[in-house]
Amino acid sequence: MKTSLPYKKIIVEVVCCLYILLFVYAAVSKLLDYQNFSTELGQSPLLTKISPVVAPAVIVSELLIAIFLSLKNTRRWALLMSFALMTIFTSYIFIILNFSHYVPCSCGGILQKLGWTEHIVFNALFVALAVIGFLLAYPLNPTSKIKQP
Repeated sequence: MKTSLPYKKIIVEVVCCLYILLFVYAAVSKLLDYQNFSTELGQSPLLTKISPVVAPAVIVSELLIAIFLSLKNTRRWALLMSFALMTIFTSYIFIILNFSHYVPCSCGGILQKLGWTEHIVFNALFVALAVIGFLLAYPLNPTSKIKQP
């Protein structure tokens, strides 16, 4: 079944809006409790030595991607960066859960209330949304490419 052009644009817009909400919310939550966020990252067995760089880099990345998603001329790369960042976050959680004796929780806001399984499912859903949004906006078949949503 083929999805019609208006629906593709709407789906891409919804995906981008969801990501903007997620990244702005997550970045602001981390900024509001920056001390806790950076302390938790510092206690991570994978990030201890580089946490002073990773903590601000995560926040800046989330905010920049949110901005890039809102601009049509940078949306393609922003969807790819969204996919990459959520894949990294999901992989990090998986590695920490399965190979670490200590599991730090550096999430902020509502996401902090999720259990680890729910968090992985939530992240996987957003990974899938990035793929869907990208493929609808920029199909692999160049003849069916829609105009920038």
